[in-house]
Amino acid sequence: MALTRIDRHGDIAVITIDNPPVNALSQALRQELWDAVATLDADPTVAGVVLACAGRTFIAGADVSEFDQPPQPPHLPDLVARIEGAAKPWTAAIHGSALGGGFEVAMGCRFRVAARDARVGLPEVTLGIVPGAGGTVRTPRLAGVQAAVTLVTTGRPVRAPAVLSMGLVDALADDLIPEAVGFARDALTRPLPAPACARAVPPVDDAFWAEAEAATRKAARGAEAPLRALACLRHATEAPFSEAMGFERQTFLDLRGSDQAAALRHVFFAERAARQPARLRGIAPRPRAHIGVIGGGTMGAGIIAACQGAGLAVTLIERDDAALARGVANLRAIHDGAVARGRLTPDASAAHMAALTASTDYAAIGACDLVIEAVFEQIDVKRAVFDQLARHARPDAVLATNTSYLDPRAIVRGLPDPSRFLGLHFFSPAHVMRLLEIVPTPDTASDVLATGFDLARRLDKIPVQSGICDGFIGNRILKRSRAEAEALLRQGVPIAAVDAAMRAHGLAMGPFEAQDLGGLDIAHLQRQGARAAGQTVPDMLADLLVEAGRKGQKTGGGWYDYAPGDRSPRPSQAVARLLAPHLGADPGLDASTIARRMIDAMADEGCAILAEGIAASAVDIDLVMIHGYGHPRWRGGPMFARLRG
Repeated sequence: MALTRIDRHGDIAVITIDNPPVNALSQALRQELWDAVATLDADPTVAGVVLACAGRTFIAGADVSEFDQPPQPPHLPDLVARIEGAAKPWTAAIHGSALGGGFEVAMGCRFRVAARDARVGLPEVTLGIVPGAGGTVRTPRLAGVQAAVTLVTTGRPVRAPAVLSMGLVDALADDLIPEAVGFARDALTRPLPAPACARAVPPVDDAFWAEAEAATRKAARGAEAPLRALACLRHATEAPFSEAMGFERQTFLDLRGSDQAAALRHVFFAERAARQPARLRGIAPRPRAHIGVIGGGTMGAGIIAACQGAGLAVTLIERDDAALARGVANLRAIHDGAVARGRLTPDASAAHMAALTASTDYAAIGACDLVIEAVFEQIDVKRAVFDQLARHARPDAVLATNTSYLDPRAIVRGLPDPSRFLGLHFFSPAHVMRLLEIVPTPDTASDVLATGFDLARRLDKIPVQSGICDGFIGNRILKRSRAEAEALLRQGVPIAAVDAAMRAHGLAMGPFEAQDLGGLDIAHLQRQGARAAGQTVPDMLADLLVEAGRKGQKTGGGWYDYAPGDRSPRPSQAVARLLAPHLGADPGLDASTIARRMIDAMADEGCAILAEGIAASAVDIDLVMIHGYGHPRWRGGPMFARLRG
C-alpha cells in the first residue's frame, strides 16, 4: 500500500505522507520520497512542492525498529540531500512533532512552515546516538551554533514560536496546508535562498567550545552521546559540509551499536509499552476531568500542581482551616517556583490558584470523578479519610490512596464497593517525578485500573503496575539498596566512597546523601512501627543516627554535617565516633566494585519481586528505578544490567 499521495494545487504539488501512527521514516517510505523527487522534478506543470503529513503529526522520527538491523537504502542522509538538491524547491508543512530524522528531512527542504502548536527537535542523544542525516551539520547553518548546541546536546523538543526565532522555520500558520501552499507559491516570486548545505557557519572561538563541553559533560552524567554530538557540531563549524557530514555519519554508526544505545532503546520501548498495557486494550477508563485531593502537604500539593498543569479541575480537602491555609500556601510555593524558572507564566499561576476549590467540608468532593488520598502515612489516619469518602464521594467516583508502604487492602477494609479503589503511588515531588506506581487490589475493577493508567498518560507520567508488598516495587528495592550500602559501610567502606561510586555510576547523588535529603527519620519510624507490630526488622546504623538527633539536612546533620544555608555534605567526626564500634577496616574497594555491589543487590531484589509476581516484567522494574530513583537511562536499569552480564 502506498505511503504517500500527490495532490495538485495549481503549480504547487502537495505530497502527503500517510504512515500511521507517527509517519516514521521506514525504508518503504524513504523509497517513495526518493522516487517522488524525480517524478516532480520531471513534471513541467510543477513549480514547487509542499511536504505534508496525514494524521496527528509530521514525521516523528526514524523507524526505531530498524535500529537493530543493517541500514537499507535509500539511506536517510542521501534522501535529505536529494530533497535539498531538487530542481523544484520543497517546503515542509510541519504539524505535531518533527523529530529526529523527520526534522532532518524538513531541514533538507528549502523552506519550513509550522503550525503554531508544532514542536521540532533532534532527540537522538536520548537514544544513545547522534543525528545521522545532517542534524548536527545543517542546524548550525540555519540557527547558529548556540541554538544548535542546545537543541542537539539536550535532545529536548522546542515549540514553534521559539523555533521561528531561531530561524529553523520560516513562518507559522493557523491553517497549515493552504498557508504552506501560499508560502511556497509566493517564495517563487523572489530569489531562492541558498540551501542549508551551502550556507556558511560563523566561526566560534575555543572558549565557547570549552564552556559548552563542560556544561554538556555535567548535564550528561556519564552519557556518551551528548559529548559526541557536541564534537559533531564543532566539526560542522570547522570543516567543509561534506566532510562534516561524513564525520557525523561515522559517529552515528559508531554509537548505534554501543552498550549505551542498547540500554536507551530498551528504556524507550519499555516506556512506550508501559503507557498502553496490552491487558487493558479495549477497556474504557472512567472520567477523570475533576480530581479531588485529600491533604495539602508536600505530596498532596505536588499532586494538585501536576493535575492543574494537565488542565484538570482540582478540589483540595483538609482537616481544618489552618491545615487548609498551609496546603494552599504549599501549592502557591510550587507555582511561584515554576514561574521563577520560566516554566509557568504569572498569569497561568494566578489562574491555577483561582481555579482551585479548597475546603474543609468533604461534601465538596461530591463533583469529583477521582479522589486521591495523600495524608500522613498512618493506617488509622487513612482509614478515617476513606470513611469520609464513602459517605461523600459519588458512587461511581474512583477512590485512590497514595500510600508508599501500607497495604491498600487494609486501608479500605469495609469500604462499600471496593472495586472502585486502587493505589496511585506518586513520587515526591509529585509535579516533577515521572513515575506513578499503580497498585490494584484483588477487587479493583478493570475500568478503574484503566483510569489509573489514563490519568498517568494525562499527567505525562510513566505508569508501572505493582502488586501488593511492603514498599511495592520501588521502595522495596530502595530498602534493599540501603541495606547493601550499610553492609559496605560495616565492612569499612567510607560513607563518601559509597556515594561517590554511585555518582560515578550516573546517579545525581549517592544513597547516604539521598537519605540526608529526604530525612532518616521517615524510614526509622517505619522500622519502629514494624517492630511494634511484632515483625523482625534488622537493626540499621541509620537508627543510631536518628536516636542521636541526626535526621538529615533538616537537623543540620545526618550521615554528613551541613552548615546553615548550605546543602553541601561534609564529613562528620561525630558520625565517625558514633559508628566506629560497628565498622571494619577500609577494604579499599574501587568505585566500580562498590557500584556493582549496589546494583547487584537491587537486581537480586528485583528477581525476587518478579518471582513473587509483584512486577509483571523486568523492564517494569527498570522503569521504576529510572523514573522514581534517578538511575541513569543510559545504563538501562539494574535488571537490564543483570541481563547483559
